[in-house]
Amino acid sequence: MSERVVSERTGGLVSLGAADALWAGLMADGAVPRASAAFTCFPADARAGYVLLGGRVVATVKACDGQWRVPETEVRRAARELNAVEMDCQDLVRIGPFRGTPKKERIEGTLLRWRQRITRKLQELGGIERAARRESGLPSHLAGIDWRRILVEQTRNGAERTWWLPRAAVRLLDAAEHAETRWLQAAQIRQASTAVTVPPSHDQQVPATDGQRSSPDGPTAPLRLYNGELQGQLYSVLSRKPGTSRKVAGWTCAVCRTAPATVLDHCHEHDYVRAPVCHSCNTLERPDHLYSNDIRVASRYTRLFDTHTVDWLRHWHRCPGCRTRTTLPLPHLAAWTAHVACRPLRPTHRDARGSRARKPCGALRVSWTGSQNAPRTCLLTVTVEFCPSGEHRVLAQVPYREAAERFGTWLAETAPAVAAAAGPDRLDGLPTRPRPVIEDTSHEGLALF
Repeated sequence: MSERVVSERTGGLVSLGAADALWAGLMADGAVPRASAAFTCFPADARAGYVLLGGRVVATVKACDGQWRVPETEVRRAARELNAVEMDCQDLVRIGPFRGTPKKERIEGTLLRWRQRITRKLQELGGIERAARRESGLPSHLAGIDWRRILVEQTRNGAERTWWLPRAAVRLLDAAEHAETRWLQAAQIRQASTAVTVPPSHDQQVPATDGQRSSPDGPTAPLRLYNGELQGQLYSVLSRKPGTSRKVAGWTCAVCRTAPATVLDHCHEHDYVRAPVCHSCNTLERPDHLYSNDIRVASRYTRLFDTHTVDWLRHWHRCPGCRTRTTLPLPHLAAWTAHVACRPLRPTHRDARGSRARKPCGALRVSWTGSQNAPRTCLLTVTVEFCPSGEHRVLAQVPYREAAERFGTWLAETAPAVAAAAGPDRLDGLPTRPRPVIEDTSHEGLALF
């Protein structure tokens, strides 16, 4: 610990300046880029009663000398949690901009709606490069994380700019947003309970007693595991019911079972709700760069169809329509066909660095003609892009029915319990006319597939 931090300790509390120095030292070697002024730089505001560090809310206390301080142990605990995070800078999640006008919400002084905060600033300043040159007035951190250092800007069709963050950072910011929401809810409850006997103070936003604050987790219910409470319900009906968002926020993600749920994932072919999931799992499941009939088979499909296969198959088959047909929605089936069924057909090339190891050829892409509603005419085409030698193009053309049969056989071998619950004899409650796949997936409000 630095001498400055030691000298400014008072009953386990350190000043904001000392906390900044402590935070910088503790986070120096971590994979998560730390902010240089996590406690004193906007949007951090000690007067709000708390400071966000990753997914942890650290209470601020106004000492008898009028200076704001934070508990040193909480700063160290938050740093340990963030230093344990592994970040793959190639596994990116799009955070904006999305089509449609973003909702105007009160975000000043809080981290709420961090996606809108980042995209709004970047749109105002004209992109990440101009934002980096105009640092004054631009929040360089959210929840103690310097997001500018890991933000990736991509262009589509030579004009449209999109912004991406590593999945690990998105998980951290989602956790911070959820933790702050719970803290503010708890503060409102405490204020309501003390309003009868204690008159409100102009400069005290969150009630405190003897320099201590009650835990933000105390008055709020803990997150609960999802146990199929929404099974068989239609998304088009449930999403219009008041209070649905608040109900979803009470569950943990039904896939990873660690992060708080934020959206209702549903099947776009049958409209059935699958389960509440977090933003990260919702984007992980989304077919990559889906256009009307074409997707890129990215490396993250390894997790969907290899390392965490059973979890994802169980999740997809929460839709009664897919479970009865013993298949997947068309984009998912197409990705499975390219990634799994056509894996033996994919050629390899010697590593350009001279080693004897061989790498899979190029990048996979799969497209289709027709739709799942006309399976007799639907054809999946698996191609290779960016082949080093330029010799490989079309790997295979697989009729939809053949792809579905292959998937059924693979499902029985890979996830017997999931396969046993599927089958054509379970037709109760299925829609008579399946919905087509939604083509426009660029809107933020869609809980994709």
